[in-house]
Amino acid sequence: MDYSIIIKKAWEGYDASKNIKTIDDISAKVSTNHVYRITFDDDDIIIAKLSYFGKFEHFKEDHRLIHSLSNNLLYPFENLLAKSLLKNNRVYIYHYKHRKIDAWVVFYNPTRIMDRLPRQLEEEHIIKLGQQVGKFHKACSRVKNVLPKSSKTLRTDINKLLDQLATNEKTFGSRMQADYIKYQCEQFLKNRSKYSMNTFEIIPVFIDWNIGNFSVTPDLELYSRWDYDWFRMSYRVLDFYFFSRVVSSIGDRTVFSYVIDTMMEDRFILFLQEYHKINPLKADEIRFLKEAYRFFILNYVIKDGKYFFHEQYAKKLQAEAFDIYLPSVDRDFNAEKIIDALNLK
Repeated sequence: MDYSIIIKKAWEGYDASKNIKTIDDISAKVSTNHVYRITFDDDDIIIAKLSYFGKFEHFKEDHRLIHSLSNNLLYPFENLLAKSLLKNNRVYIYHYKHRKIDAWVVFYNPTRIMDRLPRQLEEEHIIKLGQQVGKFHKACSRVKNVLPKSSKTLRTDINKLLDQLATNEKTFGSRMQADYIKYQCEQFLKNRSKYSMNTFEIIPVFIDWNIGNFSVTPDLELYSRWDYDWFRMSYRVLDFYFFSRVVSSIGDRTVFSYVIDTMMEDRFILFLQEYHKINPLKADEIRFLKEAYRFFILNYVIKDGKYFFHEQYAKKLQAEAFDIYLPSVDRDFNAEKIIDALNLK
Protein backbone atom coordinates (compact mmCIF):
# COMPACT_ATOMS: atom_id res chain seq x y z
CA MET A 1 0.00 0.00 0.00
CA ASP A 2 1.24 3.46 -0.92
CA TYR A 3 0.31 5.29 2.28
CA SER A 4 0.98 8.68 0.70
CA ILE A 5 -2.39 8.24 -1.04
CA ILE A 6 -4.08 8.15 2.39
CA ILE A 7 -2.03 11.16 3.53
CA LYS A 8 -3.21 13.14 0.50
CA LYS A 9 -6.85 12.20 1.12
CA ALA A 10 -6.46 13.17 4.79
CA TRP A 11 -5.08 16.57 3.83
CA GLU A 12 -7.85 17.16 1.27
CA GLY A 13 -10.32 16.63 4.10
CA TYR A 14 -8.46 19.21 6.17
CA ASP A 15 -7.68 21.99 3.65
CA ALA A 16 -7.96 21.15 -0.06
CA SER A 17 -6.95 24.73 -0.99
CA LYS A 18 -3.32 24.14 0.11
CA ASN A 19 -1.34 21.98 -2.31
CA ILE A 20 1.18 19.33 -1.25
CA LYS A 21 4.56 19.46 -2.99
CA THR A 22 6.35 16.51 -1.37
CA ILE A 23 5.68 13.76 1.17
CA ASP A 24 8.82 12.31 2.81
CA ASP A 25 8.80 9.23 5.04
CA ILE A 26 10.74 10.08 8.24
CA SER A 27 9.60 7.04 10.25
CA ALA A 28 11.94 5.57 12.87
CA LYS A 29 11.47 2.11 11.24
CA VAL A 30 11.01 0.42 14.62
CA SER A 31 7.21 0.49 14.84
CA THR A 32 4.46 -0.10 12.30
CA ASN A 33 3.43 3.57 12.56
CA HIS A 34 4.42 5.83 9.68
CA VAL A 35 5.59 9.43 10.11
CA TYR A 36 5.85 11.83 7.18
CA ARG A 37 7.13 15.34 6.60
CA ILE A 38 4.76 17.18 4.25
CA THR A 39 6.06 20.17 2.32
CA PHE A 40 3.54 22.42 0.54
CA ASP A 41 3.88 24.54 -2.58
CA ASP A 42 4.43 27.61 -0.39
CA ASP A 43 7.20 25.72 1.52
CA ASP A 44 5.18 25.40 4.73
CA ILE A 45 5.88 22.13 6.54
CA ILE A 46 3.76 19.89 8.77
CA ILE A 47 4.19 16.36 10.16
CA ALA A 48 1.67 13.57 9.51
CA LYS A 49 1.37 10.36 11.48
CA LEU A 50 -0.45 7.36 10.04
CA SER A 51 -1.37 4.47 12.29
CA TYR A 52 -3.31 1.23 12.06
CA PHE A 53 -2.25 -0.09 15.45
CA GLY A 54 -4.92 -0.46 18.16
CA LYS A 55 -8.35 1.08 17.79
CA PHE A 56 -9.33 4.27 16.03
CA GLU A 57 -11.52 5.26 19.02
CA HIS A 58 -8.54 4.98 21.40
CA PHE A 59 -6.29 6.94 19.02
CA LYS A 60 -8.88 9.72 18.81
CA GLU A 61 -9.45 9.71 22.57
CA ASP A 62 -5.71 9.87 23.31
CA HIS A 63 -5.05 12.76 20.93
CA ARG A 64 -7.93 14.78 22.31
CA LEU A 65 -6.62 14.15 25.81
CA ILE A 66 -3.11 15.21 24.75
CA HIS A 67 -4.46 18.35 23.07
CA SER A 68 -6.35 19.29 26.22
CA LEU A 69 -3.22 18.59 28.28
CA SER A 70 -0.95 20.68 26.05
CA ASN A 71 -3.48 23.51 26.15
CA ASN A 72 -3.72 23.50 29.94
CA LEU A 73 -0.14 22.93 31.03
CA LEU A 74 1.32 26.07 32.55
CA TYR A 75 4.84 27.54 32.44
CA PRO A 76 7.47 26.12 31.99
CA PHE A 77 5.73 23.27 30.15
CA GLU A 78 3.19 25.26 28.14
CA ASN A 79 5.03 24.58 24.86
CA LEU A 80 6.51 21.18 25.70
CA LEU A 81 4.12 18.93 23.76
CA ALA A 82 3.90 18.73 19.97
CA LYS A 83 0.61 20.34 18.89
CA SER A 84 -1.93 18.55 16.69
CA LEU A 85 -3.71 20.55 13.98
CA LEU A 86 -7.31 21.51 14.76
CA LYS A 87 -10.35 21.86 12.54
CA ASN A 88 -13.56 23.35 13.91
CA ASN A 89 -11.83 23.59 17.29
CA ARG A 90 -11.19 19.83 17.53
CA VAL A 91 -8.15 17.71 16.80
CA TYR A 92 -8.46 16.73 13.16
CA ILE A 93 -8.18 12.95 12.69
CA TYR A 94 -8.84 11.34 9.33
CA HIS A 95 -10.20 7.78 9.33
CA TYR A 96 -9.51 5.78 6.16
CA LYS A 97 -11.43 2.54 5.59
CA HIS A 98 -11.29 0.69 2.30
CA ARG A 99 -11.54 -3.08 1.92
CA LYS A 100 -9.04 -4.55 4.40
CA ILE A 101 -7.29 -1.26 5.13
CA ASP A 102 -8.30 0.57 8.30
CA ALA A 103 -5.95 3.46 9.13
CA TRP A 104 -6.05 6.92 10.65
CA VAL A 105 -4.02 10.09 10.25
CA VAL A 106 -3.28 13.03 12.52
CA PHE A 107 -1.29 16.17 11.61
CA TYR A 108 1.20 17.98 13.87
CA ASN A 109 3.00 21.27 13.76
CA PRO A 110 6.74 20.52 13.42
CA THR A 111 8.35 20.24 16.85
CA ARG A 112 11.22 22.51 17.79
CA ILE A 113 14.11 20.34 18.98
CA MET A 114 16.93 21.71 21.08
CA ASP A 115 19.52 19.33 22.60
CA ARG A 116 19.35 15.54 22.85
CA LEU A 117 20.66 13.84 25.96
CA PRO A 118 23.80 11.78 25.34
CA ARG A 119 23.48 8.02 24.79
CA GLN A 120 25.05 7.46 28.21
CA LEU A 121 24.17 10.00 30.89
CA GLU A 122 26.55 11.58 33.38
CA GLU A 123 25.52 12.08 37.00
CA GLU A 124 24.58 15.72 36.39
CA HIS A 125 22.19 14.63 33.62
CA ILE A 126 20.52 12.06 35.88
CA ILE A 127 20.07 14.55 38.74
CA LYS A 128 18.55 17.20 36.48
CA LEU A 129 16.32 14.69 34.65
CA GLY A 130 14.92 13.38 37.94
CA GLN A 131 14.07 16.93 39.02
CA GLN A 132 12.54 17.84 35.66
CA VAL A 133 10.34 14.73 35.51
CA GLY A 134 9.20 15.42 39.08
CA LYS A 135 8.17 18.93 38.05
CA PHE A 136 6.49 17.71 34.86
CA HIS A 137 4.46 15.06 36.70
CA LYS A 138 3.41 17.74 39.20
CA ALA A 139 2.27 19.99 36.35
CA CYS A 140 0.28 17.10 34.83
CA SER A 141 -1.28 16.39 38.22
CA ARG A 142 -2.49 19.98 38.54
CA VAL A 143 -4.50 19.79 35.30
CA LYS A 144 -5.78 16.20 35.55
CA ASN A 145 -9.27 17.28 36.67
CA VAL A 146 -9.93 19.37 33.54
CA LEU A 147 -8.99 16.66 31.03
CA PRO A 148 -11.54 14.52 29.15
CA LYS A 149 -12.34 11.09 30.55
CA SER A 150 -10.32 8.08 29.42
CA SER A 151 -11.81 4.65 28.75
CA LYS A 152 -8.57 2.62 29.08
CA THR A 153 -7.35 1.22 32.39
CA LEU A 154 -4.68 -1.32 33.26
CA ARG A 155 -7.40 -3.79 34.20
CA THR A 156 -9.31 -3.40 30.91
CA ASP A 157 -6.12 -4.00 28.90
CA ILE A 158 -5.16 -7.11 30.87
CA ASN A 159 -8.72 -8.44 30.62
CA LYS A 160 -8.58 -7.88 26.87
CA LEU A 161 -5.43 -10.01 26.73
CA LEU A 162 -7.17 -12.74 28.76
CA ASP A 163 -10.13 -12.59 26.35
CA GLN A 164 -7.77 -13.00 23.38
CA LEU A 165 -6.18 -16.01 25.08
CA ALA A 166 -9.61 -17.55 25.66
CA THR A 167 -10.63 -16.95 22.03
CA ASN A 168 -7.47 -18.22 20.31
CA GLU A 169 -4.53 -19.17 22.47
CA LYS A 170 -2.54 -20.36 19.41
CA THR A 171 -1.99 -16.70 18.53
CA PHE A 172 0.44 -16.55 21.46
CA GLY A 173 2.43 -19.69 20.69
CA SER A 174 2.18 -23.08 22.37
CA ARG A 175 -0.36 -24.16 25.00
CA MET A 176 2.41 -23.86 27.59
CA GLN A 177 3.17 -20.27 26.55
CA ALA A 178 -0.53 -19.34 26.58
CA ASP A 179 -0.89 -20.80 30.08
CA TYR A 180 2.17 -18.87 31.21
CA ILE A 181 0.76 -15.58 29.90
CA LYS A 182 -2.54 -16.32 31.66
CA TYR A 183 -0.66 -16.99 34.90
CA GLN A 184 1.22 -13.69 34.59
CA CYS A 185 -2.04 -11.79 33.94
CA GLU A 186 -3.61 -13.38 37.01
CA GLN A 187 -0.54 -12.48 39.08
CA PHE A 188 -0.86 -8.87 37.97
CA LEU A 189 -4.58 -8.68 38.81
CA LYS A 190 -4.06 -10.42 42.16
CA ASN A 191 -1.03 -8.35 43.21
CA ARG A 192 -2.80 -5.04 42.54
CA SER A 193 -4.83 -5.61 45.71
CA LYS A 194 -1.65 -5.70 47.82
CA TYR A 195 -1.06 -1.97 47.41
CA SER A 196 -3.11 1.02 48.54
CA MET A 197 -3.78 1.89 44.92
CA ASN A 198 -6.84 3.96 45.73
CA THR A 199 -4.32 6.55 46.97
CA PHE A 200 -2.35 6.50 43.69
CA GLU A 201 -3.04 9.50 41.49
CA ILE A 202 -4.10 9.02 37.88
CA ILE A 203 -2.33 11.50 35.59
CA PRO A 204 -1.32 11.66 31.91
CA VAL A 205 1.67 9.37 31.27
CA PHE A 206 3.61 8.88 28.02
CA ILE A 207 5.44 5.65 29.06
CA ASP A 208 7.87 5.59 26.10
CA TRP A 209 10.52 8.09 27.25
CA ASN A 210 13.48 6.89 25.21
CA ILE A 211 15.92 9.70 24.45
CA GLY A 212 14.73 9.92 20.84
CA ASN A 213 11.33 11.18 22.02
CA PHE A 214 12.27 14.39 23.83
CA SER A 215 14.78 17.24 23.83
CA VAL A 216 16.23 19.44 26.56
CA THR A 217 17.66 22.96 26.87
CA PRO A 218 21.40 23.60 27.42
CA ASP A 219 20.47 23.77 31.14
CA LEU A 220 18.99 20.24 30.85
CA GLU A 221 15.39 21.38 31.30
CA LEU A 222 12.68 19.55 29.35
CA TYR A 223 12.12 21.47 26.11
CA SER A 224 10.00 19.37 23.74
CA ARG A 225 8.25 15.99 23.69
CA TRP A 226 6.74 14.08 20.77
CA ASP A 227 5.65 10.54 19.83
CA TYR A 228 2.48 9.58 21.68
CA ASP A 229 2.20 5.87 20.81
CA TRP A 230 1.74 4.64 24.39
CA PHE A 231 0.07 7.66 25.99
CA ARG A 232 -2.60 6.89 28.60
CA MET A 233 -4.17 8.18 31.79
CA SER A 234 -2.69 6.07 34.57
CA TYR A 235 -0.26 5.97 37.50
CA ARG A 236 2.94 8.04 37.28
CA VAL A 237 5.09 4.98 38.03
CA LEU A 238 4.30 3.66 34.53
CA ASP A 239 6.73 6.31 33.25
CA PHE A 240 9.58 5.15 35.47
CA TYR A 241 10.69 1.97 33.69
CA PHE A 242 11.68 3.91 30.57
CA PHE A 243 13.50 6.51 32.65
CA SER A 244 15.45 3.66 34.26
CA ARG A 245 16.53 2.68 30.75
CA VAL A 246 17.49 6.27 29.85
CA VAL A 247 19.71 6.66 32.93
CA SER A 248 21.12 3.11 32.91
CA SER A 249 24.82 2.28 32.61
CA ILE A 250 24.05 0.49 29.33
CA GLY A 251 22.70 3.72 27.86
CA ASP A 252 20.71 4.08 24.65
CA ARG A 253 21.15 1.23 22.17
CA THR A 254 20.08 0.71 18.56
CA VAL A 255 19.34 -2.98 19.26
CA PHE A 256 17.27 -2.89 22.40
CA SER A 257 15.77 -5.19 25.01
CA TYR A 258 13.39 -4.61 27.91
CA VAL A 259 15.20 -6.17 30.88
CA ILE A 260 14.09 -5.30 34.43
CA ASP A 261 17.68 -4.88 35.71
CA THR A 262 17.84 -1.16 34.95
CA MET A 263 15.37 -0.50 37.80
CA MET A 264 17.85 -1.94 40.30
CA GLU A 265 20.80 0.24 39.27
CA ASP A 266 22.16 2.91 41.60
CA ARG A 267 21.79 5.35 38.70
CA PHE A 268 18.02 4.84 38.67
CA ILE A 269 17.90 5.19 42.46
CA LEU A 270 19.71 8.54 42.08
CA PHE A 271 17.07 9.58 39.51
CA LEU A 272 14.27 8.63 41.96
CA GLN A 273 15.98 10.43 44.86
CA GLU A 274 16.03 13.67 42.86
CA TYR A 275 12.45 13.10 41.68
CA HIS A 276 11.36 12.42 45.27
CA LYS A 277 12.77 15.79 46.46
CA ILE A 278 10.45 17.54 44.01
CA ASN A 279 7.45 15.20 43.94
CA PRO A 280 7.42 12.82 46.95
CA LEU A 281 6.85 9.12 46.31
CA LYS A 282 5.08 6.51 48.46
CA ALA A 283 6.54 3.15 49.45
CA ASP A 284 3.64 1.29 47.81
CA GLU A 285 4.28 3.11 44.53
CA ILE A 286 7.83 1.74 44.60
CA ARG A 287 6.49 -1.74 45.37
CA PHE A 288 4.10 -1.40 42.45
CA LEU A 289 6.99 -0.71 40.05
CA LYS A 290 7.41 -4.42 39.33
CA GLU A 291 3.70 -4.70 38.48
CA ALA A 292 3.98 -1.67 36.20
CA TYR A 293 6.85 -3.48 34.47
CA ARG A 294 4.84 -6.73 34.29
CA PHE A 295 1.95 -4.78 32.75
CA PHE A 296 4.28 -3.16 30.22
CA ILE A 297 5.59 -6.54 29.03
CA LEU A 298 2.15 -8.20 28.95
CA ASN A 299 0.36 -5.32 27.25
CA TYR A 300 2.87 -3.66 24.94
CA VAL A 301 5.14 -6.61 24.11
CA ILE A 302 2.88 -9.69 24.31
CA LYS A 303 -0.60 -8.34 23.51
CA ASP A 304 0.24 -5.58 21.03
CA GLY A 305 3.85 -6.27 20.04
CA LYS A 306 3.09 -7.95 16.73
CA TYR A 307 0.87 -5.03 15.72
CA PHE A 308 3.10 -2.22 16.96
CA PHE A 309 6.70 -3.37 16.34
CA HIS A 310 8.05 -4.38 12.97
CA GLU A 311 8.18 -8.17 12.69
CA GLN A 312 11.90 -8.63 13.46
CA TYR A 313 11.59 -6.61 16.69
CA ALA A 314 8.28 -8.20 17.68
CA LYS A 315 9.64 -11.75 17.39
CA LYS A 316 12.82 -10.90 19.30
CA LEU A 317 11.02 -9.06 22.13
CA GLN A 318 8.26 -11.66 22.50
CA ALA A 319 10.78 -14.51 22.67
CA GLU A 320 12.72 -12.57 25.32
CA ALA A 321 9.47 -11.88 27.20
CA PHE A 322 9.02 -15.62 27.79
CA ASP A 323 12.69 -16.42 28.42
CA ILE A 324 13.89 -13.33 30.30
CA TYR A 325 11.43 -10.51 31.07
CA LEU A 326 8.47 -12.23 32.73
CA PRO A 327 10.52 -14.76 34.75
CA SER A 328 12.57 -11.85 36.15
CA VAL A 329 9.60 -9.90 37.59
CA ASP A 330 9.30 -11.75 40.92
CA ARG A 331 12.94 -12.83 41.02
CA ASP A 332 15.08 -9.79 40.22
CA PHE A 333 13.25 -6.71 41.47
CA ASN A 334 13.80 -5.67 45.10
CA ALA A 335 11.56 -2.74 46.04
CA GLU A 336 12.95 -2.55 49.57
CA LYS A 337 16.39 -1.50 48.29
CA ILE A 338 14.82 1.57 46.66
CA ILE A 339 12.47 2.24 49.60
CA ASP A 340 15.45 2.29 51.97
CA ALA A 341 17.39 4.61 49.66
CA LEU A 342 14.46 7.03 49.61
CA ASN A 343 13.98 6.76 53.42
CA LEU A 344 10.36 5.68 52.95
CA LYS A 345 8.39 3.52 55.36
